[in-house]
Amino acid sequence: MDQQYSPIAQPILYRILDANLDRTREGLRIIEEWCRFGLNSGELAEECKHLRQEIARWHTMKLRSYRNTSDDPGTELTHPQEEQRSGIEQLLQANFCRVQEALRVLEEYGKLYHPEMGRTFKQMRYQVYTLESRLLAHQRHKVLQNSPLYLVTSPGEKLLAIVEAALQGGLTLVQYRDKNSNDEVRLKTAQKLCQLCHRYEALFLVNDRVDIAIAVDADGVHLGQEDIPIQLARQILGPQRLIGRSTHSPEDMKRAIQEGADYIGVGPVYETPTKAGKAAAGLEYVSHAVKNSTIPWFAIGGIDMNNFDNVMATGCERVAVVRSIMNAEQPTLVTQYFLSQLHRVRNLRSHNVLPSQPQN
Repeated sequence: MDQQYSPIAQPILYRILDANLDRTREGLRIIEEWCRFGLNSGELAEECKHLRQEIARWHTMKLRSYRNTSDDPGTELTHPQEEQRSGIEQLLQANFCRVQEALRVLEEYGKLYHPEMGRTFKQMRYQVYTLESRLLAHQRHKVLQNSPLYLVTSPGEKLLAIVEAALQGGLTLVQYRDKNSNDEVRLKTAQKLCQLCHRYEALFLVNDRVDIAIAVDADGVHLGQEDIPIQLARQILGPQRLIGRSTHSPEDMKRAIQEGADYIGVGPVYETPTKAGKAAAGLEYVSHAVKNSTIPWFAIGGIDMNNFDNVMATGCERVAVVRSIMNAEQPTLVTQYFLSQLHRVRNLRSHNVLPSQPQN
């Protein structure tokens, strides 16, 4: 299979190929385990398995026989970043990088071993790029699907402290909203919030600003009715990031779903200073969403502990809040209260103790 080399060059080539075949298979196995057990995605797990099996076809005993771990100086090389992972996203990212780098090595050195090897691993590298995008999108959608509470921030000196307190209470979805600060302030704040949310393995979205979302590596954006079209945002952001849309009527909802929104806001349920001058859509629109929305949606607008039960009585299972947490004296406890009530209602409905939709 291999071409002609001097007795010295051939063992070196074989060791390079063996080491990188090992790296690729190990990295893919780590990714596969998360697809299988973390995301419960048989499709993604099967794709990882197929790639590993294709790699194994090239990992012959002849290549393995040249392994010499005891004399490999690379076994002593390490970096502080390799010794810890801040969360599952960083773990996956590190292993995707590991796999992609090893595939590039196999592509180049494989050309010296067999012409087909270079071509095979070039195509495989592109497959892994696509797999990474699909997995990241799947991961984000799974967190979104499982997030019953959505915090939309408002500016303030204690913004970071309040958001962290809510994250400590179990919050998994945050939107940064600031209509008045200059771009420099928005960018710096978004960077800090994004890092904070990802430390707690929560999703972080930016209101309106697609450019800031990309700059800070946010999980997506939330667009108002007067913001750029969803299709354009998707072209800029790519398929792996989330796009939400505010809706105020059944027509808005239908259009947002048709345009490819990943989720929608339904409201304002009650009049709120966050949407000053906008009439409330009311509980009637929330009831419409219960019966007609085919994507995740959040009731939003003036929802607090006093009217929460009325909103849930419509059949709603997800809410977005601003002041209820941002103005709370104890944001952690308020977050825990909302989450406990939302989970309780969801569990009761899943066991048919409560109807999923109000009875006529």
